[in-house]
Amino acid sequence: MSAAESHTPATDAPVVVTAIFRPVEGKREEVLAAMQRVIPRVHAEEGCNLYAINEAEDGTIAMIEHWDSAELLDAHGAAEPVADFNAELEGLLASPVEVTRYTPIPIGDARKGVVLP
Repeated sequence: MSAAESHTPATDAPVVVTAIFRPVEGKREEVLAAMQRVIPRVHAEEGCNLYAINEAEDGTIAMIEHWDSAELLDAHGAAEPVADFNAELEGLLASPVEVTRYTPIPIGDARKGVVLP
C-alpha cells in the first residue's frame, strides 16, 4: 500500500481550502469590496492561518485558505462572517462558489511537502 493510499485525514490535521469565485461581468469591484469587508473578520478567527485572494487572467478569483483543523474550518463555515459574506455576494456571481477541501498527503521533504499549521 502506498503512502497516499494509507493516508486517512485526521480531524486535527491542517486543512487547505480553495474557493473559486466567478463574478458576473461588471460586478468584479463589488465582489472585491465584499471580500475586503470579510477578510479582516476571518483573519481574526481561531485557526485561520491564510485567507488570501488571487485573480486569474480570465477574471476568476481564487481564495486560498489554510486552517489549523477541519473542526476550526467547520466553525468558520458556520460563523457570522461567512453568512454575511454570502448575503453580500447574492447576484454578483455567475455561478455558485466552488469550494474544495484538501488534506495533506505527506510525501517528500517535510519542510516543503506539507503545509503545516
